[in-house]
Amino acid sequence: MDKVIFLVDMQSFYASVEKATNSVLASKPVIVSGDPRHRSGIILAACPIAKQYGVKTAETLWEAQIKCPEAVVVRPRMQLYMEVSYQITKILEQFSDLIEVYSIDEQFIDITASQHLFGTPIQIAEKIQHVISEDIGIQARVGIGPNKVLAKMACDVYAKKNTKGIFQLDYTKLESHLWRLPIENLFGVGTKMERHLKKMGLHTIGNVANYPLRWLKKRWGINGEVLWRTANGMDDSPVTTQTHQQQKAIGHQMTLPHDYYRLEDIQVVLLELSEEVARRARKQNYLGRSIAITARGTNFNLPTGFHRQQKLATATHFGADIYQIAFSLFQKFWDGSPIRSVGITLGQLEKADSYQLSLFDRMEEKEKLSKAIDCMYEKYGPTAIVRASSLLEAGQVHERANKIGGHYK
Repeated sequence: MDKVIFLVDMQSFYASVEKATNSVLASKPVIVSGDPRHRSGIILAACPIAKQYGVKTAETLWEAQIKCPEAVVVRPRMQLYMEVSYQITKILEQFSDLIEVYSIDEQFIDITASQHLFGTPIQIAEKIQHVISEDIGIQARVGIGPNKVLAKMACDVYAKKNTKGIFQLDYTKLESHLWRLPIENLFGVGTKMERHLKKMGLHTIGNVANYPLRWLKKRWGINGEVLWRTANGMDDSPVTTQTHQQQKAIGHQMTLPHDYYRLEDIQVVLLELSEEVARRARKQNYLGRSIAITARGTNFNLPTGFHRQQKLATATHFGADIYQIAFSLFQKFWDGSPIRSVGITLGQLEKADSYQLSLFDRMEEKEKLSKAIDCMYEKYGPTAIVRASSLLEAGQVHERANKIGGHYK
């Protein structure tokens, strides 16, 4: 039996949740945006009514309000959105036990073995839409394909734009429905890659699909082959519930409430980020063998900043170790320009079931201390115990405690 994969996407998810929980908003243009006073005034979601005015995701709040002055602006409630996303997962589990959460508002579901119970792929898609609409009050769009990449493009390019919200893209429709599309519609192609491909004369997905594979591999290596396979609708990756159980890196990035000019203020934030990354690594039972730091300047028109990383002689998941390397990298590559955002990533992860002992590193003491702090964190919350430096004006740990994913709960 041929595989049948769905990509189930929630229409304007955050905005739809707000409308579903507040009937007063039903007929109004609703946009969900961060707070400009805290440098997060970016549109996270706009309902279909707001989109009719030209409001777009990721633009600034002031731009959206110029287009739609009567828009109702709602601050994000990330905890609520996560709970609703989980409810949607439970609904999908009524149709299959193979659910892969792709993002907070997108989930893959393999219904190959479910067809004898629930009907044809189109019928199952309609049933899923109906149950989500009745139980949650949100409209779902469903892309259908023989694999995940075609299901994803079926949803993004077609299901999101037709009235039914369902589209099936299989191998028989590659030439008629996929290859004629502009190259920017190819899954995995960003702005930078789009420019490269167009310079090579590859303006459509079909151009890439029919381009000699060896030349793409010569230019981009394995990524060139992935590009070619995607354009030809090839994807062997299964829908799996284990997707997020093996991570490659653990990181945390923060947009600062105002420009940071002084090294001593940036040190405070770096230490907080290091402790947060270390705590998450320990919670997931990981050690990391590389540390990367990213800093971004304040000028959007002339981007400044840097991204650097360093390998470690010994894997770690301790905040002090991460901070030492991160701060060293920052001192080395910072040009003194004001900083708008900064992030730290612990990479090359490995399970912390065993680790190499050092005669000079006091690993057991650090492990006991970290476990004690982690226990307090879990029992009393992230602000139960903090470093004294976090009490300074530059500290952000108390502000971040009220957020999920950079937005207020």
